[in-house]
Amino acid sequence: MDRWQWLPDPDTGYTVGGAYQLLTSQDSVTLDDAENLIWHSQVPLKVSIFAWRLLRDRLPTRLNLVTRGVLSLPAATCVFGCGATESAHHLFLSCSIVGSLWDLVRAWIDISLLDCTTMRDHFVQFTASAGGSRA
Repeated sequence: MDRWQWLPDPDTGYTVGGAYQLLTSQDSVTLDDAENLIWHSQVPLKVSIFAWRLLRDRLPTRLNLVTRGVLSLPAATCVFGCGATESAHHLFLSCSIVGSLWDLVRAWIDISLLDCTTMRDHFVQFTASAGGSRA
C-alpha cells in the first residue's frame, strides 16, 4: 500500500512545527568553495555581485530576457554571431568565438586547460588553478 511519509519524522508525520524545527536547526546558508571566493573581503563588491548573479544564471543574457518576456524567441541568438542561443553557459564556456578569449587568459596566467560542464565547476577550477584564495 502506497502512502506519503515525512522522512524527518516518520512516526508523527509532517507538522508545521517539525518543518520549522528542521529549517532552523540547519545553517541558513551553506557555503561552498565558490561562495567563499565570491564574497571574499578583497573582492570588489560589484565583482562579487556579478559572480553571484553569473553562478545563479541571473545575468541579463538574451535567453533570460526571452524567458522573462522582454525579448522574442528569434532574438535569443548569441550577440557574437555564432548562431547559438545566448545563455551564460554559452557566453562563458561554449561559444566558439569567445572561447578563444579563455585560451588567451589561460596562457597569460599560465594555467592548464580546464574541463568543466557547469559555471560553478569552471569558477572553482579556474580560481583553484590560478592560486586558490590568492586568485
